[in-house]
Amino acid sequence: MNKSTINAPCGHIQGREKEGVLLFCGIPYAQPPINNLRFKAPQPLEAFKEPFSALKFGPAAPQLAGEGLTDSASVRWNEDCLTLNITTPKQAADSTDGGKRAVLVWIHGGGYRTGQGAIPWYNGTRFAINGDIVVVSINYRLGALGFADLTHLGEEFATSNINGTLDQLAALQWVHKNIAAFGGDPSRVTVAGESAGAFSVGTLLACEAAQGLFHQAIPQSGAAHHTLPSEAAAKVTERFLADLDEKNAIGLLAVSPEQILQAQATTFRHFETGAGVMSELGTTVAPFYPVHGTTLLPTDPLTAISSGMGSQIAVLTGTNADETTLWSSGAANEAKLQRVIEGLGAETALATYKTTRPNADLDALLVALTTDHMFRIPAIRMLEARTQNNSINNNWLYQFNWCSRAFDGKLKATHALEIPFAFDNLDRAGVELFIGPGEKPQHVADAMHSAWTSFINDGNPGWPAYDLEQRATMCFNNESAVVDNPGQIEREAWDGLR
Repeated sequence: MNKSTINAPCGHIQGREKEGVLLFCGIPYAQPPINNLRFKAPQPLEAFKEPFSALKFGPAAPQLAGEGLTDSASVRWNEDCLTLNITTPKQAADSTDGGKRAVLVWIHGGGYRTGQGAIPWYNGTRFAINGDIVVVSINYRLGALGFADLTHLGEEFATSNINGTLDQLAALQWVHKNIAAFGGDPSRVTVAGESAGAFSVGTLLACEAAQGLFHQAIPQSGAAHHTLPSEAAAKVTERFLADLDEKNAIGLLAVSPEQILQAQATTFRHFETGAGVMSELGTTVAPFYPVHGTTLLPTDPLTAISSGMGSQIAVLTGTNADETTLWSSGAANEAKLQRVIEGLGAETALATYKTTRPNADLDALLVALTTDHMFRIPAIRMLEARTQNNSINNNWLYQFNWCSRAFDGKLKATHALEIPFAFDNLDRAGVELFIGPGEKPQHVADAMHSAWTSFINDGNPGWPAYDLEQRATMCFNNESAVVDNPGQIEREAWDGLR
């Protein structure tokens, strides 16, 4: 094993060479959030007194097996989970290297309940080799440990409902202070993520405390509509504490993480309604999401963005054409479709989709409506909010339309499918099962990876910026092309709807 040591402000860190790049794994960016630091804001670390061995990925945040979207296997987890991983070109270890590389910080998805930065799909090797980019992936607290609203128990829990977001901020602050030692430029940071990782990016865009820590953003299949109001968070917590059978701070600090996970799962099942359906919380957002109406997030992210927060940050965002096939049972009926539509108040939208998709069956209509409600329309509304209040034309939109061949083609262009294309990781573990049999669609990955690399390095993915007249959208498929205002009639059907 070829090892390499970096001298950073946080101390000496030893990594290794792998696949022609340098890899540093499991670097802690905050104190372990355990014992009396459970449910507390992340606390800074002192510099390492001895060289830190960054040769092994750190454990994931506590999570239950089988809850992830793409992996049902159990993961190695621990409450001591606040670590990050760095992939950088080999020459970054040379003392004569000038550094100043663009940096990509990746926030994993998983519904704020599952996931970790070490997933092979997020391997940053191709970005490092093809784009001379430094790639950072992070872990952060999930579920109740990251977002349960325990503020009623005292000032020491004042940040409990936003700690997962504070973890992400702490990781970005660590990058700002230390990434130059790994060949990166702290003034050229792009923060990106998919699903809950993209929700996180949208939240950070709207967060004043995050301003200056990154200058570009790539939220994939997620925007600025996914936080809980404080009233809904209080209802979640009331149920969670009942399911946990603990009501005081001492008990909460004493119970095992396994007990917390089981109670969290019970609470989630209570409020779970299915894709796009309004729950008793008065929202389609799930329990244990970041909470607005807090010191960190005084208002919901879309309102903050509409007021100009983060307007100087360039944004590349988009969605997949058939996001919700990943959750679809394939057994829609008229009653189920009507229940979703009534919950969204989207009867007019349904009538429009029946007109624009005359040959669609009930399953296809349900997927189209829930995909647009949960993902495509929020992405567009975020760009609309930014465009209306920003003289800088720094927004780009994409749509991923390549259809998976897996499961007899039932997934189509499903949720998360674009990730290995953007990272140029079609050959990584688990990807083949997701894309299905046949020739590897490397040409699609080449197009998407090249666009991401260009945006990270130069601030432009290679097609016209988004405006409210042309609405240029890059559609990635076997033949990728820019389309102006795709799906206009269906987009307009959501005007005035939540």
